[in-house]
Amino acid sequence: MISPHSSTHPETLIRMANDIGSFFEAMPDRQKAIRDAADHINHYWESRMKSALLAYIKIAGSGELKEIMQLAVVDLDHEVASYHG
Repeated sequence: MISPHSSTHPETLIRMANDIGSFFEAMPDRQKAIRDAADHINHYWESRMKSALLAYIKIAGSGELKEIMQLAVVDLDHEVASYHG
C-alpha cells in the first residue's frame, strides 16, 4: 500500500499540482501559463510521479485539479506519451 505521504500518492500529487496551478494561474497570458505549468511538472517531477498522476486522472478524472492544471495535464499527457512512444 502506498503511504498517503508518498510522492506518488494521488492526494499528494493533486495537492502539489494545484499548488503549481495557483502560481501559474496569476499569469496574464493564459495559454503560456498552461504550457509553463505543464513544463514545470515535466521538468521537475520524477517520471514515476508524472505517470502516477496521469494514471490516477485516467481512472478518477481530473475534477480535483484546478482548471489550469486540468488543461496543463492534457499537454503533459501528450509530452509523456510522445517521450515513451
